[in-house]
Amino acid sequence: MTNPSPAPEPEAAAETPGAPAPSPHSPAAAQPADGRPPGHRSARQPRPTLRSDLRASWPDGLVALVVTAAIFVLLYVRIRNKTSSTVTVMPFMADAGGFWMYFLSQAFGWSALAWAWGTVVLGLLLSGPRPSRLPLSHPRLERLHRTTSLNTIALTAAHGLFFAAELVRHDTAAWNSAVATAFVEAFVPGGYDSGTGRIAIPIGQAALYLAIPLGLLFYARHRIGPRTWRTLHRSVIVVYVLSVWHTLLYGTNVWYDGWFRTSVWLLQLPIAALLLVRLLRPARRSEKMPGRPEATVRSRTGWALRLGGRLAVAGTLVALVAVLVSGSDGGRHAPPKDTSSTHNHD
Repeated sequence: MTNPSPAPEPEAAAETPGAPAPSPHSPAAAQPADGRPPGHRSARQPRPTLRSDLRASWPDGLVALVVTAAIFVLLYVRIRNKTSSTVTVMPFMADAGGFWMYFLSQAFGWSALAWAWGTVVLGLLLSGPRPSRLPLSHPRLERLHRTTSLNTIALTAAHGLFFAAELVRHDTAAWNSAVATAFVEAFVPGGYDSGTGRIAIPIGQAALYLAIPLGLLFYARHRIGPRTWRTLHRSVIVVYVLSVWHTLLYGTNVWYDGWFRTSVWLLQLPIAALLLVRLLRPARRSEKMPGRPEATVRSRTGWALRLGGRLAVAGTLVALVAVLVSGSDGGRHAPPKDTSSTHNHD
């Protein structure tokens, strides 16, 4: 289905894994929220580490597994009842019991995309102008942002692993050869050479392979420097875009036009809107855009890049609205239910 490969977490976008994909943490995470000087943290607010966040991620991870299990059951039932578009795309999968690993891969893909969406939203809320009322305190939202980021990466990896396991299960070659072939097809760019997967799978792989370092760099931000970390972390939004692109391009559940595919497009509206607000009203004074650039080349270049970024996001928001209003979401046209007139019965 998809490889929400995710998508980690844009705090990226905002300065936020994938993801997912899927990765941690907002610029605010690099600075104490209590107003103390940088580098100063009280005993009550220890500096977050990868180990501490991994320990804190289990409740969120448990919820993710429950959601994945529910999605798997839904997909399995729809396949058995032949009401899923997956059966139309790949009729041989009507034998649901024979391809349960593939459906489990799909379930992990969808939950990874959902967690990537959530962590991106959290990242944008944390690094941009925040609503006056939020259900959790700022430190708790930051930690939730980091844990959902880590779980996005885990869910995306599980999506790819079960896809590879399905390939091994139906490979008639020797075990060692089947495992090697499945690994190449699932995790090596260009290794999968069939149909739409030749494009869609490398896109998903790119999302996963970018989500891991971009997410984990949060825990090394004091070594690489906050400015470098923020610059890299902003690109996490690219991971999320790749995840959604992979889903729309290769997800058999959203292969055809319809409300489910349109819903995926619809969910991108709040992210585009939050990102635009984040760019128009940045929390950092250094990121604010003056009315006119200074006379230096560097100032003019920076001003032009900031203006271009704002215009690009605004254009994306307009394009999303146009897709939803027009219904032209890039899906294939579903074949008619009765295709008997086109079948050759000889």
